[in-house]
Amino acid sequence: MIVGINRNSSSRVKHGLRPGTMRFEILEQKIKYFIIFFIVALVLSGITAFPLLSELEIANNYVPKFTSNKEFVGWIEYVFTGVHETNSNYPFIGYGTDWLAFAHLVIAVLFIGPLRDPIRNIWVIEFGLIACVGIFPLALIAGEIRGIPIFWRMIDCSFGVFGGIVLWRCYRMIKQLEIINESNIQ
Repeated sequence: MIVGINRNSSSRVKHGLRPGTMRFEILEQKIKYFIIFFIVALVLSGITAFPLLSELEIANNYVPKFTSNKEFVGWIEYVFTGVHETNSNYPFIGYGTDWLAFAHLVIAVLFIGPLRDPIRNIWVIEFGLIACVGIFPLALIAGEIRGIPIFWRMIDCSFGVFGGIVLWRCYRMIKQLEIINESNIQ
């Protein structure tokens, strides 16, 4: 049972919220869905970093069949070759992407807090928003330094945009829950 989301939640009583308030229930359910979506996206993003070479091999074989964009096809081939040669000669370098995957999974666990008690754990949503904004300088500056093409850096930035939209919606709804909470306490 997820605390703070269920109708019989002790968290709601702790915050002075009245069970059965339709507006509260709707907001709480929407927050739950958005956070679950965000957690699933983080987990999927994380687990896809483990089999990187296999994924790149598939992309290298199939991307040219679906697009004639030579720059994109060339980039996929270049990245596949780089990861393949690195894994063949220096497999320990892949340990870095294993840690990247692990970080995604750990951050996903962090968002269980707002699922349990969104008002009390709004700081996790704020943390996520800061991370989404931080994607932009990393992708644009480090990407430039590392020679990542602009179209790929824009794909990376899209994670910040979409993640930020989801978390911003959660943040606004949690603030509305706070208002309901305060009005029920008075």
